[in-house]
Amino acid sequence: MPDIRWTEPAGQEPGAPRVAHWHSESGAPAPRRVTVADDRMKADVAYRLACEGTALLWRGDYQGARQLLQALGRRLDRLTPKPGATPAETFHRHRQARGHRARVLGMLLVVLEEDHSLALRRAPDVRQACTEAYGPPERRTAVSLRELLGVIGAHEWRKKGVEIPALGARVHPHYGVFSPVRGEYVDLVATAPLPAPAARPQGTAFDLGTGTGVLAAVLARRGVGRVLATDSSPRALACARDNVERLGLTGRVRVEEGGALYPEGRAALVVCNPPWLPARPTSAVEQGVYDPDSAMLKAFLAGLADHLEPAGEGWLIISDLAEHLGLRTRDDLLGAFAAAGLGVVDRHDAKPRHPRASDPGDPLHAARAAEVTSLWRLAPLA
Repeated sequence: MPDIRWTEPAGQEPGAPRVAHWHSESGAPAPRRVTVADDRMKADVAYRLACEGTALLWRGDYQGARQLLQALGRRLDRLTPKPGATPAETFHRHRQARGHRARVLGMLLVVLEEDHSLALRRAPDVRQACTEAYGPPERRTAVSLRELLGVIGAHEWRKKGVEIPALGARVHPHYGVFSPVRGEYVDLVATAPLPAPAARPQGTAFDLGTGTGVLAAVLARRGVGRVLATDSSPRALACARDNVERLGLTGRVRVEEGGALYPEGRAALVVCNPPWLPARPTSAVEQGVYDPDSAMLKAFLAGLADHLEPAGEGWLIISDLAEHLGLRTRDDLLGAFAAAGLGVVDRHDAKPRHPRASDPGDPLHAARAAEVTSLWRLAPLA
C-alpha cells in the first residue's frame, strides 16, 4: 500500500508535511485526495467531500470524529435502495448500497502513531487492540475510523468471549475471524448422531474451515478421540489454537498448519461449515459469510469421498438463505452432491435465532424469515 501525505493545520505544526503508511483490511486503495479535518468541519461539507472521493484525515477531538461518522451514517441511511424485481436483484442492490456506504464512511481517517497510539484529544488507548489485529507496530499508519472501531470492538469480543452452551464455556474470537454468535449451527453439530467409527476412542474427525475452532471443540467434547482442524486464514489458525488451549483440548484437537482445506489421511467424520452465500467478500470478516462461486463448498464435496473411512460421514452445515435470495437452487445443491458421488444419509434442520430474522425493516427480511440452517449427513454412494 502507498503512503498518504498531509500538512498539519494552524496551531499544530503549521506547514509541516506529514506522512503515514496506508492500511485497509478491505483492500481499499489509498485515497488520491486527502484534506485535514477537525471539529470545525460541518457534517454536510464532510459528506460532500467523502462522496466525491476526498478522504478526511481527522486531527481534532476523538469523540468529535465518532460523532461525525454517525452523522455521515445518518445521511447514508436516507439512500435505502428500492426492492428489485427478484430476490436476487434485491440482494445485489442491497450489497451495492452497503458497498457505497462502506466507501463513504471509509473516507474518515485517523493516524496510528509508531506505537499504535492515537494522538487525538480524548482518544482511548487502542494499542493492544491494534496489536492484536495488525501485529506489532512498525510505523505511523493511516486507517479509516470505521475500521478502527471494528478493531476496538473485536478486542472487546476477544476479551469477553462468546458463551457456547454446547461447550458450557466461552469461545474467544480474534479480529477478522467469524464469531459463533449464530448458535444454531453449533447446536446442530452438538446433537446430530455421530457415525459409529467417530464415536470410538480412536476415532478421527476433520473440521474444515475451523474459524474459532468451536466445532472442533464440540466434537472433542462429544468424545471424538482426535480432531484435525484446518483453515486458510492465519488469523483463524491462531484463534483456533488459542481457544483449544483455553478449553484444555490440546491433547485431542490439533490445528493444522499450511492452509490446505483437507489434512492428509482419512477420517470417520468430516465437518464443514462453509460460507453460506455465493458472493464476493469485501473484508476479512466477510469471508466467513461470502464464498465466491461456492468455491469452498465445491472443494469440500469434491474431496469428501477420498477422505472418508469406511462407514464415515461428511457433515455439511449450510443455510438455505442463498436459495431464498435466488443465488442458488436446492437442485443445484443436490446436483453437486450427486456429481461428487455422495448421497444424503439424513438432514437435521434449525431455524435461525438472530435478530435480523425477525426484523421487518431489514431489506432481506422475507428471505431471512424463511431461512433454515441444515446439517446434511453425506456418505459416498455405493
